[in-house]
Order: sequence, then C-alpha cells, then structure tokens
Amino acid sequence: MDSKELKAREDVIWACRKLAAGGLIAASDGNVSCRLADGLYLITPSGRPKAEIDVHELIVVTDTGAVVSGSGRPSSEFRLHLLVYQKRPDVHAVVHAHPPLLTAMTLAHVPFPADVFPEVWLSVGPVPTAPYATPSTDEVPRSVEPYVSGHNAVLLTRHGSLTMGCDVRQAYYRLEKMEHAAKSLLAAWVLGGRLPDPLSLEELERLRRAFS
Repeated sequence: MDSKELKAREDVIWACRKLAAGGLIAASDGNVSCRLADGLYLITPSGRPKAEIDVHELIVVTDTGAVVSGSGRPSSEFRLHLLVYQKRPDVHAVVHAHPPLLTAMTLAHVPFPADVFPEVWLSVGPVPTAPYATPSTDEVPRSVEPYVSGHNAVLLTRHGSLTMGCDVRQAYYRLEKMEHAAKSLLAAWVLGGRLPDPLSLEELERLRRAFS
C-alpha cells in the first residue's frame, strides 16, 4: 500500500467516524468510497458498523465491483457509487448516509430548499429528491441517474442522502451542512408554522457574483 492509498483509507475512516458520531448513520448503515489510481475504487465493506471498521478492512474494487484486495464484500450500494464516478469525472468521493432529518423530509414529501440558506446554496447547490427505489438493487442507481450530472447532492426517498465531492471531506461536509440546515428548517416550522421563503433570484445572483 503506497502513501496515497493509505491517505485515502484514513480519509474514508475519518468520514465513517464522523458519520457515526454525528448520528448520520446507525450501525452498519451507509457507505463511503473514493477513487484510487488506475480505475480502482476504495469502499467500505458490507454489513460492518462504520464506527468500528479500520483502514485494513476497506475494500479495493474495480469498476465492475470485482474485489482486488480486502476481505468481505464491498458495500451492496457500490453500483450507486460507480454511477456517480462514471457520470462525474470531477467527483473523487461519495458518501451515502441516513441522516434523520433529511430522510424525514423525504417521508413528509417536503423538498429540501437549499435556496433558503446562502451557505448551502454556495457549497452544495440545489438538492433534488429521487423517487423510492429498493435498497441494494439496480433500482437505486437508476432512480438517481437523472440527477447526478447536475447536482452535488441528492436525497433518496426513504433511504437517506447521497453527497459527492472532490475528496472525502468535501463529500462529508456537504452532508453535514445539509443536515444542520434541516434542523433549522424544523425549528422554523415549529416556531413559525411554515418553512422560510427562499432567497430571491436577485439575491442568489448577488451571492454567485460575490463568491465567484
């Protein structure tokens, strides 16, 4: 294992620990992956609690899901990760999690309004919700495929979230920012009886110019 692969493994484990500590997954839920060199990918193993795995348990797979190194089976959602990597050459890491409030929004049929929050709009952008698909089947990547090319995050109905990034930390922090925003949305609903208004198109354009 060279130094780059070791760093990639450490980053994936870092994200797993953050997901578990932040309550964004439970037990063996969720999966994290990143690109390696030569068309290979590093991904978490199936059926293992993310808070407990270590760098040596992560699995290296090809773009067909064939295991190159590591024991056990790669995450059952590897096909979802692979779809993102095929569609988005700029993406080098993918995080699939089960954040409680974001998932609750899909259960309540409430779209996630990224344009309410300047920070979310700038760092994540619009966040669509994909229709329900049976977990661990080909239905999941098919349900998400229409949204991957133009978005950095997608909510999966009844099945959590998918965030992408140039590295593992960006993919994780996009999720953290979204779940934090969902808490504010819930508080706004409790306090005011409605969701806040989105920023206007003019305000969004001013943001774009200010941070471009």
